[in-house]
Amino acid sequence: MTRPNPDPRPQHERVAAELRARILDGSLAPRARLPSVTQLVAEFETANATVQRALDLLKAEGLVRSRPGAGVFVHDEPPFVVDAAAYLPVTPDGFEYRLLDVAAATPPPDVAELLQAEQAILRRRLMLHNGHPVELSASYYPHDIAAGTPLARKRRIPGGAPRLLTELGHPQDVAFVDRIAVRPPTTAEVEKLQLPHGASVIRQLRLIRDTGGSPVEVTVMLKGSHRHQLRYTIAGGS
Repeated sequence: MTRPNPDPRPQHERVAAELRARILDGSLAPRARLPSVTQLVAEFETANATVQRALDLLKAEGLVRSRPGAGVFVHDEPPFVVDAAAYLPVTPDGFEYRLLDVAAATPPPDVAELLQAEQAILRRRLMLHNGHPVELSASYYPHDIAAGTPLARKRRIPGGAPRLLTELGHPQDVAFVDRIAVRPPTTAEVEKLQLPHGASVIRQLRLIRDTGGSPVEVTVMLKGSHRHQLRYTIAGGS
């Protein structure tokens, strides 16, 4: 009896996946030269055209680049690491936020369950780093807390939502809870995040409570999985 192939993907996608894993774990360091096409053909026991298609995928993702006459090299920069903090400050040469929309909204079921609210104020943003899209976020705040406040207005909030929630009597707890999943992107997400063909998105569903234990914010964050890593820092106690 013939056993099913455990990896049904086309061969070029499997080759790209192996090389991508080596780049992301540092086995192929930034600026390192990849093995030649001839060497890759021999290693993966496949055709020249298959290796070329695999390299084209990695080029589209920005992980490698060709140098005419020299070969294919890993991108100069290592994978982009995003700190999974509750709030990332805006810096002149780093992160910036573009406010896309602010509206009263009915949260999706998973958000409503965590927020313990059927109605919310929604703030949608695009985060960029040095001009490149990094993350789409949709932050939901309980309607009875946010309605009629700057959270419900389509303008930036000086100091961010944490400062305003503190002024409203709901200082955020430093702890938060994330649920993380990976899925294919929607068309809108491909366009907003400028995702290459075949890239997935990392979906973070984050619950933030106030210091009294009540939910004050649930945010859905979407990042391209092809070049991004999440970094969590757990502080030790004494």
